[in-house]
Amino acid sequence: MADEVKASTARRYQSARRSEQAAATRRRILAAAQALFTEQGYTATSVSQIAARAEVAVDTLYATVGRKPALLRELLETALSGADQAVPAEQRDYVRQIREASTAGEKIACYAEAVARIGPRMAPIHRALAEAALRDPDCAALRSEIGARRAANMRLLAADLRATGELRPDLSDDDVADIVWSMNAAEYYALLVGERGWTVERFQSWLIDAWTRILLVAVQ
Repeated sequence: MADEVKASTARRYQSARRSEQAAATRRRILAAAQALFTEQGYTATSVSQIAARAEVAVDTLYATVGRKPALLRELLETALSGADQAVPAEQRDYVRQIREASTAGEKIACYAEAVARIGPRMAPIHRALAEAALRDPDCAALRSEIGARRAANMRLLAADLRATGELRPDLSDDDVADIVWSMNAAEYYALLVGERGWTVERFQSWLIDAWTRILLVAVQ
């Protein structure tokens, strides 16, 4: 019996160790892909270059994540979630906080903070995706998918804001969703922070101010 317990413990330890090693390998691969896509662009980056920087064999890269479009998808999903794995929108902490907030102003502030926090992670990956989408049909489909998913999530946010009774009555939920969708885009962050030199804090404050003025009924 004692030998069986020891063997079971050893198997669990080995399994946990293999899982940790696999997770570490995956992180190295994604970090290498992000660095190279940012430094030299998606098209100019080869799988072999990514594998070399991650210090893994090409076959290991394929088995761990997949082809270049799969790498780009994983980078996008992890940039959005801020975790090692993709996290569905409804399970993200900031989405829960928005749902729990009682006023439209609190919801807007919470979402603006999340957009500003995600921006530095998302902007370089989105640039790589925009480049890749010009030549790679899989990446073009991924870009369309991400945009459509973001739009659908913004309609949920619009409905959540509508429930507070504080939205302008002349704006439909689709109007609200489109306005927020355009301003939470990685391109918008890249223009103001990347090109115009805004700080992340200024960008966050601007989103709060702009969305409050544009979307909500003015307080008399």
